[in-house]
Amino acid sequence: MKAFSPFEHGTVPMSRQFRSWSELSLLPYDARTVDPYTRARVLLMSGIESDATLTKHYLARQIDDDAVKKHLAIVRRAESLQQQTIRSLIPPDETPIETAIGLEQLAVDLTADLAQNEAEDYFKQVLDFTLLEDLDHLYRFSLLYEIMERGNAERLTRGRTETKAGRTMAVQHRHPVDEMRAHFDLEDVTLRTLMNYFTIVSIEQEKMLFYKSAISSYPDRLARRLFGEIADVEEQHLSQYEAAGDPHMTALERLMLMELNEAYNYHSAFLGESDPAIRRLWKEFMGQELEHFGLAVALFEQVDGRDAEEVLGNGIIPSTIELHPNIDYVNAVLATQEGLQPYDGEFVPSGRLPADWPSFAFRNAQNKDGSPADEVEKRRPRERIRRPA
Repeated sequence: MKAFSPFEHGTVPMSRQFRSWSELSLLPYDARTVDPYTRARVLLMSGIESDATLTKHYLARQIDDDAVKKHLAIVRRAESLQQQTIRSLIPPDETPIETAIGLEQLAVDLTADLAQNEAEDYFKQVLDFTLLEDLDHLYRFSLLYEIMERGNAERLTRGRTETKAGRTMAVQHRHPVDEMRAHFDLEDVTLRTLMNYFTIVSIEQEKMLFYKSAISSYPDRLARRLFGEIADVEEQHLSQYEAAGDPHMTALERLMLMELNEAYNYHSAFLGESDPAIRRLWKEFMGQELEHFGLAVALFEQVDGRDAEEVLGNGIIPSTIELHPNIDYVNAVLATQEGLQPYDGEFVPSGRLPADWPSFAFRNAQNKDGSPADEVEKRRPRERIRRPA
């Protein structure tokens, strides 16, 4: 495993981070031939930058310090432009369903990698629990792809990730109070746990926002309903991951750790990328984010009056994120944890849930007219359509 030491890499000064419009728009990848993990990294880094930009907007509304507000405005603009550049890599002929399949393949293999590199037992359980629901989302979107576009998801996933049923969608709908999770404490967890936390929050938010926006992309009622149903579950996932993070982080602690996480993800993407042009982009943006990180460290020490080493230690993260097939791990989790449900912050077999579990009534209300996820399975073609890779 490769470690990431942020202080050993070069940075890109802020003065060089604002480019011309032509430099901000790159040639898109080929939707038909792109490596599935290249697509996954593009979607991941778009989500990372989206969350970074939105978080900085939120912080600017909460902080009454002009120097901090100016810093947030400058860095936020650079990161907004980073996201625009990344989004330009997605071709116009990639349909929303194809993007959804890419997002869920990313979610499955990303979550599996984070879980296998998570030292905090409870947070690992949160990751494993959600993994089985994202696996099912990949399966449902694959069925929708067959129905709506006569497509074969295996052409997109290339066998790296299985498209199979996970935890049944009908039991994924839960009352909001059942999405509450116990939170870790900042001083008790490793930097890798903190990176896992910021990364998974970003991608779950990205999926939720994309699926909500995709509802209007299709005239077919089934497609619109399935995007809406899965968007609602992604909102649940985002809620539980948010709840697992330390709520006592100061604004500038959060800012510093988020900048480190952006650089860490770009470094991980750079190490795993096979496309030369996109690999160069990941390296360039890593340098930009390391500059943001250095500025955030200085701001934290100046405004919070503490040594950044109290939070970061030596700053070295012992392993990077690797996107690779996790079929055996996913199947092992599916075999042992499919029947779990959350109760009072823990995960228990569904047979042990009390009769007054809030999600029973909530689920019955949502599913009273049936689940769109069940309907796509009923409407799927009798034989899976296969096309040459």
